[in-house]
Amino acid sequence: MSRLHTLLEHYGRDHENATNQAIHLVCVPLILWSIIAMVWTIPVPGTWFQPGAFAGFLMAVLAAWYFRGSRPLGLGAVVAFTLAGGLCWALAGAIGMRGLLITAVVVFVAAWIGQFIGHRIEGKRPSFFTDLVYLLVGPAWTLSKLYRRLGIAY
Repeated sequence: MSRLHTLLEHYGRDHENATNQAIHLVCVPLILWSIIAMVWTIPVPGTWFQPGAFAGFLMAVLAAWYFRGSRPLGLGAVVAFTLAGGLCWALAGAIGMRGLLITAVVVFVAAWIGQFIGHRIEGKRPSFFTDLVYLLVGPAWTLSKLYRRLGIAY
């Protein structure tokens, strides 16, 4: 069993309440997207890189971390990151980088409020209070829930 699978088990124990799980299934992807979007808006130096280059680098590093723990989860992360990047690109084109940043900050704050409400309902502290690595585990846990529903081994 990989370290990621062990972390997923521990994370699952902190998220047993159905309402908290439902909140996390919505809020975790929103938080992940909002972080990617905020990084997307960091200006890139010179003309060698396109806007979003730093976000692309971040997504590649994260996908590699997930892939190291589980190939199916790593591949799912690549798909999710591709969709997130496409959404950032489209929104930046439609509302500009400042609009993307404002949208990302609003989504980030609202989703974290939702997360803390979910944990209040659960009666347990968020996992990342014990170890910050759980901030990376949340998206994998969300993806693993989808995989289980679809019957995909991870």
